[in-house]
Amino acid sequence: MAQAFVYKGRDSSGAAKEGVIEAASTEAVATELLRRGITPVKISQQASGSKASQPVSLGPLFQKRVGLDELIIFSRQMYALMKAGIPIIRAMRGLADTSRSPALAETLDQVTDRLETGVSLGVSMRAHPKVFSDLFVNMILVGENTGQLDEAFLRISKILELERETRKRVAQALRYPIFVVVALVIALLVVNLFVIPQFATVFAKFGADLPLLTKLLVTTSDFMINYWWVMLIVSIAGVSAFIVWKRSPEGHYRWDKLKFRIPIIGPLLELVALSRFARNISTTLAAGMPVTQALTVVADAVDNEYIGDHLRKMRTAIERGDSLLRAAAQTGLFTPLIIQMLSVGEETGQVDQMLANVADFYDEEVDYSLKRLAESIEPILLVAMGILVLILALGVFLPIWDLGKAALGK
Repeated sequence: MAQAFVYKGRDSSGAAKEGVIEAASTEAVATELLRRGITPVKISQQASGSKASQPVSLGPLFQKRVGLDELIIFSRQMYALMKAGIPIIRAMRGLADTSRSPALAETLDQVTDRLETGVSLGVSMRAHPKVFSDLFVNMILVGENTGQLDEAFLRISKILELERETRKRVAQALRYPIFVVVALVIALLVVNLFVIPQFATVFAKFGADLPLLTKLLVTTSDFMINYWWVMLIVSIAGVSAFIVWKRSPEGHYRWDKLKFRIPIIGPLLELVALSRFARNISTTLAAGMPVTQALTVVADAVDNEYIGDHLRKMRTAIERGDSLLRAAAQTGLFTPLIIQMLSVGEETGQVDQMLANVADFYDEEVDYSLKRLAESIEPILLVAMGILVLILALGVFLPIWDLGKAALGK
């Protein structure tokens, strides 16, 4: 965990330098100072109650989270300002003053305060994990180390834009099925709470022997009316238990693996995850990030613990001396397409470009699957609605038919 250290040192001309750096240890601080051309004289851990430490604020608890749109605009603006040669502190202050998002503006102000104390941009952003992801921070660190900070912001903006487009396409494809399911549930509740009880009262007055299907509907309606609170408690308890299980390490891993086996939707989720992996690993490698570090970063950014665990196993295999191709093949996770493209990439020295081509291919597959999603779900929904209507119709009209025959003397 990063800690704040106060340092004093001298640069190559002998001028005194001092400031604050966040790092994991004093050795890491010394390494960073030497990289900046500063010879450390004294390094000490900053006291928790010192003036330079960040105050605790309850304000962010009541603020909206910074969304993808704000981060995309921020990255694009930083790219333009860096390209124009605007000093980074001045650029950050200006964006903080003009940002429409109070949460982002406050974060940028805090990041800029750290910059003014001598902390690097990547380290400053790492103090705000709820705003800047590990992928975002590591791309910035690579940009700082290679002197291509403007290109880092450009790459980040492209990654975030693709992420936003994928989310929009998935949400748009699921909108119709979700609407039909919600309408079906509402109709079922209305029938059981208001319609069936009225028919049950009429049937009771005649004292007729009701068909089995009608008895089932009346029993279900009575249970929902008299024991709705039991259903509510059970539903809340079930959802809460699922959330607790899903947040546990084992539950998170099992749920992320199980999602890929859901009929119809599972293969689509797997395509989205593989596309995200290929795009992110291609971008990080193109930025100059080492393979092992890129796998670590992408494992956290892929948003799936099952795939992330396989990526960490790949990193371990590479650290043992295996090639990227062999490590990927051993996981059993990736399709033959990815394995083949990795093989070509290693032979030609263009792994990043090959993976970018893989990401493009998967994006096309995601588009096709999203277009077919509604077509695949619609017949299932129609069959479900037909069965429900048939049950309700038979349950309501069969006893009416029997009563009518009895009234006519048949």
